[in-house]
Amino acid sequence: MLAAGELPDNHNRQFEPSNFEPTTPRVLTILSFVLERIVARNDQLADGLSQQVNGVSYGSARLGKSLNVFHGVRAPNISIPNYLERIYKYTNCSPSCFVVGFVYIDRLVHKHPDSLVVSLNVHRLLVTSIMVASKMLDDEHYNNAFYAKVGGVSNAELNRLEIELLFLLDFGIMVTSRVFESYCLHLEKEMLLAGTNQRIERALVDDVTEISVDDTQTSSPPQVAVVD
Repeated sequence: MLAAGELPDNHNRQFEPSNFEPTTPRVLTILSFVLERIVARNDQLADGLSQQVNGVSYGSARLGKSLNVFHGVRAPNISIPNYLERIYKYTNCSPSCFVVGFVYIDRLVHKHPDSLVVSLNVHRLLVTSIMVASKMLDDEHYNNAFYAKVGGVSNAELNRLEIELLFLLDFGIMVTSRVFESYCLHLEKEMLLAGTNQRIERALVDDVTEISVDDTQTSSPPQVAVVD
Protein backbone atom coordinates (compact mmCIF):
# COMPACT_ATOMS: atom_id res chain seq x y z
CA MET A 1 0.00 0.00 0.00
CA LEU A 2 0.99 3.63 -0.10
CA ALA A 3 4.28 3.64 1.83
CA ALA A 4 3.28 23.23 -13.05
CA GLY A 5 0.27 24.95 -12.22
CA GLU A 6 -1.01 26.01 -8.87
CA LEU A 7 -4.28 25.88 -6.99
CA PRO A 8 -5.28 29.31 -5.68
CA ASP A 9 -4.08 30.05 -2.17
CA ASN A 10 -7.42 31.23 -0.78
CA HIS A 11 -9.37 28.44 -2.53
CA ASN A 12 -12.68 29.85 -1.37
CA ARG A 13 -12.55 28.93 2.29
CA GLN A 14 -16.23 29.75 2.83
CA PHE A 15 -17.08 26.56 0.98
CA GLU A 16 -15.02 24.34 3.28
CA PRO A 17 -17.22 22.63 5.89
CA SER A 18 -15.58 22.63 9.30
CA ASN A 19 -16.66 19.05 9.96
CA PHE A 20 -18.04 16.23 7.87
CA GLU A 21 -21.81 16.14 7.92
CA PRO A 22 -23.54 12.95 9.11
CA THR A 23 -24.55 12.13 5.54
CA THR A 24 -20.97 12.25 4.30
CA PRO A 25 -19.70 8.77 3.38
CA ARG A 26 -17.35 7.29 5.95
CA VAL A 27 -14.79 6.62 3.23
CA LEU A 28 -14.05 10.35 3.04
CA THR A 29 -13.12 10.49 6.72
CA ILE A 30 -11.04 7.32 6.49
CA LEU A 31 -9.26 8.30 3.29
CA SER A 32 -8.52 11.78 4.62
CA PHE A 33 -6.95 10.35 7.76
CA VAL A 34 -4.72 7.96 5.81
CA LEU A 35 -3.66 10.50 3.19
CA GLU A 36 -2.86 13.20 5.73
CA ARG A 37 -0.50 10.80 7.51
CA ILE A 38 1.14 9.78 4.24
CA VAL A 39 1.59 13.36 3.07
CA ALA A 40 2.99 14.53 6.44
CA ARG A 41 5.54 11.71 6.41
CA ASN A 42 6.51 12.24 2.78
CA ASP A 43 6.82 16.02 3.19
CA GLN A 44 9.40 15.43 5.90
CA LEU A 45 11.22 12.91 3.71
CA ALA A 46 11.21 15.25 0.72
CA ASP A 47 12.53 18.10 2.87
CA GLY A 48 15.33 15.87 4.08
CA LEU A 49 16.28 14.85 0.56
CA SER A 50 16.37 18.46 -0.62
CA GLN A 51 18.55 19.75 2.19
CA GLN A 52 21.65 21.47 0.94
CA VAL A 53 25.20 21.07 2.13
CA ASN A 54 27.64 23.81 1.08
CA GLY A 55 25.13 24.99 -1.51
CA VAL A 56 24.78 21.55 -3.10
CA SER A 57 21.47 19.74 -2.99
CA TYR A 58 22.08 16.52 -1.09
CA GLY A 59 20.13 13.44 -2.04
CA SER A 60 17.52 15.24 -4.14
CA ALA A 61 18.51 13.20 -7.20
CA ARG A 62 16.97 10.20 -5.45
CA LEU A 63 13.57 11.86 -5.52
CA GLY A 64 11.83 10.92 -8.76
CA LYS A 65 10.14 13.38 -11.08
CA SER A 66 7.37 11.14 -12.40
CA LEU A 67 4.68 13.00 -10.45
CA ASN A 68 6.08 16.49 -11.05
CA VAL A 69 3.32 17.22 -13.55
CA PHE A 70 0.89 17.17 -10.60
CA HIS A 71 2.98 19.60 -8.53
CA GLY A 72 1.81 23.10 -7.72
CA VAL A 73 4.13 25.98 -6.87
CA ARG A 74 2.99 25.71 -3.27
CA ALA A 75 0.50 23.62 -1.36
CA PRO A 76 -3.12 24.85 -1.46
CA ASN A 77 -4.64 26.18 1.74
CA ILE A 78 -7.61 23.83 1.52
CA SER A 79 -7.12 20.70 3.61
CA ILE A 80 -7.38 17.18 2.25
CA PRO A 81 -10.64 16.46 4.19
CA ASN A 82 -12.28 19.64 2.92
CA TYR A 83 -11.07 19.03 -0.61
CA LEU A 84 -12.55 15.53 -0.67
CA GLU A 85 -15.75 16.90 0.84
CA ARG A 86 -15.93 19.52 -1.89
CA ILE A 87 -15.50 16.91 -4.64
CA TYR A 88 -18.21 14.72 -3.14
CA LYS A 89 -20.58 17.61 -2.49
CA TYR A 90 -20.56 18.97 -6.02
CA THR A 91 -19.98 15.89 -8.19
CA ASN A 92 -22.06 13.43 -6.16
CA CYS A 93 -19.81 10.62 -7.36
CA SER A 94 -20.31 7.26 -5.66
CA PRO A 95 -18.29 6.54 -2.49
CA SER A 96 -16.51 3.72 -4.29
CA CYS A 97 -14.84 6.29 -6.55
CA PHE A 98 -12.75 7.50 -3.63
CA VAL A 99 -11.44 4.00 -2.93
CA VAL A 100 -10.67 3.37 -6.61
CA GLY A 101 -9.00 6.78 -6.83
CA PHE A 102 -6.80 5.74 -3.92
CA VAL A 103 -6.00 2.50 -5.77
CA TYR A 104 -4.78 4.54 -8.74
CA ILE A 105 -2.57 6.74 -6.57
CA ASP A 106 -1.14 3.68 -4.85
CA ARG A 107 -0.41 2.07 -8.22
CA LEU A 108 1.39 5.23 -9.29
CA VAL A 109 3.83 5.16 -6.38
CA HIS A 110 4.45 1.44 -6.88
CA LYS A 111 5.19 1.94 -10.58
CA HIS A 112 7.33 4.98 -9.78
CA PRO A 113 8.75 4.20 -6.32
CA ASP A 114 11.16 7.14 -6.33
CA SER A 115 8.22 9.57 -6.46
CA LEU A 116 6.28 10.73 -3.42
CA VAL A 117 2.73 11.86 -2.74
CA VAL A 118 3.30 15.20 -1.00
CA SER A 119 1.38 18.35 -0.19
CA LEU A 120 2.39 19.88 -3.53
CA ASN A 121 0.70 17.18 -5.62
CA VAL A 122 -1.90 15.38 -3.51
CA HIS A 123 -4.83 17.63 -4.47
CA ARG A 124 -4.28 17.28 -8.20
CA LEU A 125 -3.72 13.56 -7.85
CA LEU A 126 -7.01 13.25 -5.99
CA VAL A 127 -9.24 15.22 -8.35
CA THR A 128 -7.73 13.47 -11.39
CA SER A 129 -7.89 9.94 -10.01
CA ILE A 130 -11.41 10.38 -8.59
CA MET A 131 -12.63 11.79 -11.91
CA VAL A 132 -11.22 8.81 -13.81
CA ALA A 133 -12.74 6.45 -11.25
CA SER A 134 -16.13 8.12 -11.67
CA LYS A 135 -15.96 7.62 -15.43
CA MET A 136 -15.31 3.96 -14.80
CA LEU A 137 -17.84 3.29 -12.03
CA ASP A 138 -20.76 5.69 -12.32
CA ASP A 139 -23.48 5.45 -14.94
CA GLU A 140 -23.72 9.23 -14.92
CA HIS A 141 -20.76 11.49 -14.34
CA TYR A 142 -19.70 15.05 -15.00
CA ASN A 143 -17.23 16.02 -17.68
CA ASN A 144 -13.68 17.27 -17.23
CA ALA A 145 -14.69 20.92 -17.34
CA PHE A 146 -17.00 20.46 -14.36
CA TYR A 147 -14.41 18.51 -12.35
CA ALA A 148 -11.86 21.21 -13.15
CA LYS A 149 -14.17 23.87 -11.73
CA VAL A 150 -14.75 21.82 -8.59
CA GLY A 151 -11.05 21.02 -8.20
CA GLY A 152 -9.80 24.56 -8.72
CA VAL A 153 -7.77 23.92 -11.86
CA SER A 154 -8.27 24.87 -15.49
CA ASN A 155 -10.02 22.51 -17.88
CA ALA A 156 -6.90 22.35 -20.05
CA GLU A 157 -4.76 21.39 -17.07
CA LEU A 158 -7.12 18.68 -15.90
CA ASN A 159 -7.26 17.24 -19.43
CA ARG A 160 -3.48 17.08 -19.40
CA LEU A 161 -3.36 15.55 -15.92
CA GLU A 162 -5.85 12.85 -16.92
CA ILE A 163 -3.69 11.85 -19.89
CA GLU A 164 -0.55 11.86 -17.73
CA LEU A 165 -2.26 9.69 -15.10
CA LEU A 166 -3.36 7.13 -17.68
CA PHE A 167 0.09 6.89 -19.26
CA LEU A 168 1.88 6.73 -15.90
CA LEU A 169 -0.40 3.81 -15.02
CA ASP A 170 0.18 2.23 -18.45
CA PHE A 171 -3.62 2.38 -18.68
CA GLY A 172 -3.82 -0.14 -15.84
CA ILE A 173 -7.14 1.15 -14.56
CA MET A 174 -9.08 -2.08 -14.11
CA VAL A 175 -10.02 -2.70 -10.47
CA THR A 176 -11.54 -6.06 -9.58
CA SER A 177 -13.91 -6.55 -6.68
CA ARG A 178 -11.17 -8.52 -4.90
CA VAL A 179 -8.69 -5.66 -5.21
CA PHE A 180 -11.36 -3.17 -4.19
CA GLU A 181 -12.12 -5.17 -1.05
CA SER A 182 -8.43 -5.50 -0.17
CA TYR A 183 -8.00 -1.73 -0.27
CA CYS A 184 -11.11 -1.20 1.84
CA LEU A 185 -9.68 -3.56 4.44
CA HIS A 186 -6.31 -1.79 4.34
CA LEU A 187 -7.89 1.62 4.92
CA GLU A 188 -10.08 0.27 7.72
CA LYS A 189 -7.06 -1.35 9.35
CA GLU A 190 -5.24 1.99 9.38
CA MET A 191 -8.19 3.51 11.23
CA LEU A 192 -8.36 0.58 13.63
CA LEU A 193 -4.68 0.98 14.48
CA ALA A 194 -5.45 4.60 15.28
CA GLY A 195 -8.17 3.51 17.69
CA THR A 196 -11.23 4.05 15.52
CA ASN A 197 -13.37 1.25 14.14
CA GLN A 198 -15.01 2.48 10.93
CA ARG A 199 -16.14 0.54 7.89
CA ILE A 200 -16.15 1.78 4.31
CA GLU A 201 -19.34 1.65 2.29
CA ARG A 202 -19.18 -1.30 -0.14
CA ALA A 203 -21.02 -0.45 -3.35
CA LEU A 204 -18.66 -2.00 -5.89
CA VAL A 205 -19.87 -5.53 -6.58
CA ASP A 206 -18.96 -6.67 -10.07
CA ASP A 207 -15.46 -6.74 -11.50
CA VAL A 208 -14.73 -3.76 -13.72
CA THR A 209 -13.50 -4.74 -17.16
CA GLU A 210 -13.45 -1.50 -19.10
CA ILE A 211 -13.54 2.24 -18.66
CA SER A 212 -15.40 4.88 -20.60
CA VAL A 213 -13.36 8.01 -21.19
CA ASP A 214 -16.13 9.95 -22.93
CA ASP A 215 -16.78 13.40 -21.54
CA THR A 216 -20.44 12.73 -20.88
CA GLN A 217 -22.22 14.71 -18.23
CA THR A 218 -25.55 14.73 -16.52
CA SER A 219 -28.25 16.94 -17.95
CA SER A 220 -28.30 19.62 -15.25
CA PRO A 221 -25.09 19.98 -13.20
CA PRO A 222 -25.37 21.76 -9.85
CA GLN A 223 -24.04 25.29 -9.48
CA VAL A 224 -20.49 25.16 -8.18
CA ALA A 225 -19.10 27.90 -6.01
CA VAL A 226 -16.43 29.73 -7.98
CA VAL A 227 -12.90 29.16 -6.76
CA ASP A 228 -11.03 32.43 -6.74
